[in-house]
Amino acid sequence: MVNDRQRISILPSFYDEGGSRIADILFETSDIDQLREYLVSQNVKVEFGDARTKTNPFFTIRDPEDHSIGFVQYVTTDKKEHPSNQVSAHLIHAGFIVRDRPAMEHFYKDILGFRPYWHGGMKDDETTWVSLQVPDGTDWLEFMLYDPTGKDKHFLGVMNHIALGVTDIHAAQEQLRKNGAPLTEEPKIGRDGKWQLNLYDPDETRIEFMEFTPVQKPCCSEFTAPHPKP
Repeated sequence: MVNDRQRISILPSFYDEGGSRIADILFETSDIDQLREYLVSQNVKVEFGDARTKTNPFFTIRDPEDHSIGFVQYVTTDKKEHPSNQVSAHLIHAGFIVRDRPAMEHFYKDILGFRPYWHGGMKDDETTWVSLQVPDGTDWLEFMLYDPTGKDKHFLGVMNHIALGVTDIHAAQEQLRKNGAPLTEEPKIGRDGKWQLNLYDPDETRIEFMEFTPVQKPCCSEFTAPHPKP
């Protein structure tokens, strides 16, 4: 549990030959039935996960590049005590490899209502990362515009990642050290102007720790939507 409304699930048997390291990404909705009706009206095929559940109903769909995207309506939430050594209590974004940017942007922006947040790359005149925020919040998806053909496990783990928000990257680094995390990198200011620190789990999937707000002007483009908060 990241917090009472967010969780990370680890599926040891999952592996996508097409390059993804993420089995599903689920978003919260306030009306699961209304959302389902809307998606059906947009000719989006709905795949129910467990339609029988009476607590937190959900369903999944497939985006244009066959990522499994789900929606859940919380009727009840798990109120649990979080450990004192937890480094972050807010998952702020997930990223995955994208090949066809126009098709994916049409789906997420025009059908699902996501809105632009920021875009950039390693060079000022290129775009290899595209961030789109959810319609009614500040968390976002990050499109990693790369060709995964022939790429190794580490590359796929870097690109298909999750990011956890922190208020102080150096305090997060210190807590990770106390927790015995295998840190191989130092904090740095990313191209978006935010402090960040990368950690790699035993399966070489990247866990990105990122401060909620930038400390300097971003490259490539301005932010066009509000930043997340702790």
